[in-house]
Amino acid sequence: MRIGFCGLGLMGAPMVRRLLAAGHQVKVWNRTPAKAAALEALGAQLASTPAQAANEVDGVLMCLMDSAAVEAVVFGDQGVAQGRGLKWLADHSSISPDATRAFAQRLSGGCAADWIDAPVSGGVAGVEAGTLAIFAGGPTTHFEQAAAVMRAYAGNITQMGTSGAGQATKLCNQTIVAATIVAIAEALGFAQRNGIDVDQLAPALAGGWADSKPLQVFVPRMIRAQSQSIGALWTMLKDVDTVIATAQKTGAPMPLTASVQQTLRIASAMGLGEAELSAVISVMLPERRDEFLQQVKR
Repeated sequence: MRIGFCGLGLMGAPMVRRLLAAGHQVKVWNRTPAKAAALEALGAQLASTPAQAANEVDGVLMCLMDSAAVEAVVFGDQGVAQGRGLKWLADHSSISPDATRAFAQRLSGGCAADWIDAPVSGGVAGVEAGTLAIFAGGPTTHFEQAAAVMRAYAGNITQMGTSGAGQATKLCNQTIVAATIVAIAEALGFAQRNGIDVDQLAPALAGGWADSKPLQVFVPRMIRAQSQSIGALWTMLKDVDTVIATAQKTGAPMPLTASVQQTLRIASAMGLGEAELSAVISVMLPERRDEFLQQVKR
């Protein structure tokens, strides 16, 4: 298909590579043009504006930082909403359900296009392996066509309900993941102080009830900070902030998540917001802070 793609960050660039490998024609736009140029050699067509990326395509995909970025790219000057013949837009960004519903109504009223909220889980490794989980919300009119495109990098795409339902599901995902990672950091800090060979912790727990994908991925990265980040701490804090804000509006008790939020905020106050999420171990082992600060300086 002919696809427009806006946002070529940690997740967006490998998504585009998978789309091109699957045979789709992709027009790409990014706020920093240099990132888009790197994909031109693989066959991507460069667009100078989001509107140009959305002109005469079957649909548009986006993977942006936050609600402000989404609003600017879609509804700003030369935004996606001004693209000719736009039928659907699938947004992989993680934003609030309320913002999604407002944007969807605004897009439908402006150019009669469908907004599909389609946040993802699985990280860069999931994109590259084509195994991402995608949670979709919104109209079903163009869902199958959008899903056919997203299968270039997703192994599990589920329609969760009306507009905003995909984002609400992502918040459920982040609630579980954030709590798990903070619990892993606490356990690792406990292990460090109790004479355990920390390199053996994840292998020892493999296959038991404490085992999980975050355990196997993050324990080694907490033990030794890596040069290449798989996701910033501030990104998870942003999502947990959205969980708490949404819970306040709907009356959902979130006592554990509130504690996780404050743990992440402490790490951010320590200057680790731009470091990898594994840097949260520094709250439990403050002597590790400088090691993770090196990620911020790179």
